Amino acid sequence: MYFEFNRCYQSSLASQTGTTSKWANIFASQASERGFKSEVQDLSTYDLDDLVDESLVVFFAATYTGGKLPDSCVPFYDWLESHSLDWRVDKGTYSNVRFAVFGIGNSVYGENFNLAAKNLDKIMEQLTAQRVMAVGLGDNGAGVEIETAFKPWSTKFWRSLEVILATSGTTSPSIQRTIATSDEPDEDVEDPQGEPLVDMEDLGKTSKSAKKPVIKRRSRKNGNEQPEKPVRAPKPVEPEDDEDDDDEEENVDLGLNEDGTKKEREMLTPSLRKALTKQGYRLLGSHSGVKLCRWTKAMLRGRGGCYKHTFYGIKSYQCMEMTPSLACANKCVFCWRHHKNPVGTEWKWKVDSAGFLLDEAIKNHQGMIKQMKGVPGVSKDRYDEAFTIKHCALSLVGEPITYPEINEFVDLLHGRGISSFMVTNAQFPDKIDELKPVTQLYISVDAATKESLQRIDRPIFTDFWERFLACMDSLAKKGQRTVYRLTLVKEWNMDEIKDYAKLIARGRPSFVEVKGVTYCGTSKASTLTMQNVPFHQEVINFATALCDTPELRDNYELAVEHEHSCGVLIADKKFKVNGVWNTWIDYPKFHELVASGKEFNATDYMEPSPYWSLIGAQERGFDPEETRFKRNKAYQTSGC
Repeated sequence: MYFEFNRCYQSSLASQTGTTSKWANIFASQASERGFKSEVQDLSTYDLDDLVDESLVVFFAATYTGGKLPDSCVPFYDWLESHSLDWRVDKGTYSNVRFAVFGIGNSVYGENFNLAAKNLDKIMEQLTAQRVMAVGLGDNGAGVEIETAFKPWSTKFWRSLEVILATSGTTSPSIQRTIATSDEPDEDVEDPQGEPLVDMEDLGKTSKSAKKPVIKRRSRKNGNEQPEKPVRAPKPVEPEDDEDDDDEEENVDLGLNEDGTKKEREMLTPSLRKALTKQGYRLLGSHSGVKLCRWTKAMLRGRGGCYKHTFYGIKSYQCMEMTPSLACANKCVFCWRHHKNPVGTEWKWKVDSAGFLLDEAIKNHQGMIKQMKGVPGVSKDRYDEAFTIKHCALSLVGEPITYPEINEFVDLLHGRGISSFMVTNAQFPDKIDELKPVTQLYISVDAATKESLQRIDRPIFTDFWERFLACMDSLAKKGQRTVYRLTLVKEWNMDEIKDYAKLIARGRPSFVEVKGVTYCGTSKASTLTMQNVPFHQEVINFATALCDTPELRDNYELAVEHEHSCGVLIADKKFKVNGVWNTWIDYPKFHELVASGKEFNATDYMEPSPYWSLIGAQERGFDPEETRFKRNKAYQTSGC
């Protein structure tokens, strides 16, 4: 029997005495003696996204001041804990990961004794990873040796693993396993005596091809061998293909192709597909989606367009909202997608081609338009025009800019005469640098200080603030139209006007959209209520004060508003020509400029804004050609 352990993690760089490193390496030596390959690695430098691909992880975790891991390992722990609480993370994601935890601590710390190891064990369980062993509690206290706990724990660990191998029918080196370790300080741990080091019910699921063998043990009593009560192996997952039932060979999905190369993992798991489909998404391929915007439906019925119609002159009924990447690197408290999308810091999934995605997006969008036929109020002319898509809002959910073929996708959009509105959460500056010209490039600026950004966006990156600022520097280099999108949340980020002004001066966006947060109902992932939604006048007051700061007053001014969306647009004064605001876009001119291959800038494709969109106009940004529909009042009026 042979298994390969491809990693053994440990945080030796944060170690105070080297004790954790010592025992991690002893454990790795035991693995080698049993024919397993192992590697000891520092948790502080571990690639967090790799955890989902591990088969077996053994953490050696020390408890530091306050019952926590050493400082260098806190980012890993926080990330892991965040994943366990985030309901966007598919709870089946880590179900194939087996794990065990051994703590290095000191019992003199009382209730904090080995607390970090215990918490790490609980978090892995919450992530539905399969426990091989109950947590081991090593005590480095006075008169106590770590070996007192380690020796019986490691002995029972290997015994438990043998049980798993036997019940899964594995006899070849075809399954990879991983040993992981954490760091260590000098403080923690409790007497392990009396603690059940092996819990047979926690050995995890067996492979698909596993039968249901009974493992019989024998004990000696009064010198005679007597059979103990049989211990049944965990119930295996039933095979998907009945034809494999009689196959005694190992039948575990290793994530490998027939030639031994690693399979490309799909971003969308079955449970995510189910959840997103329930929300109205049309899922495209393995990582993308499209959804019919409510403003598309509203404008088809002549009830007004979205703020992009007022600010930039798009026709909402000819706009397609989609994303080529459903994964996001933030978990914002106001996420209106209810955190059902996956999370990630880099692309590690299968890649669907740009041509395939655009064809599928258009087909599915048009399919949803067809469903509007016969809906009361839908204009036949607009219904017919809606099948010709003129605009694409790459802002549905996730981080479109991380899609590996995003430039090819943008080229295809422009080649079909479709404008591109790209939104990014300001965590990927390198992707902004690499991005080809788009019609309008946004970054979300949800807070103006490091502390509030962490609290509101809940980013996954540990260097999120540095990335945030780098994105602004990258945006400042772009020649085309750029936008800062500010989402105001009362009692969260509306008192940071001076800090916002500094960020705007740094990135010099063409426009700043200031919009009140949209309350989307109760969510397990957010504590926001209607009390956190500002009134439209409060948004205007905020924007006015922002423009009056020393950093901005010479270059920026309030231009237009859309009361229905509780939003206003601040514009660079270069878009005000002879007293006339030019926030709208000349779309044919933009496509002409792109096709020319020559360099061009934001003012080369601007167009005058209509009177009714201007700040302070009686219409408050509502197009007078539309009919205002008020759901709670039994009347309709033309215009406002």
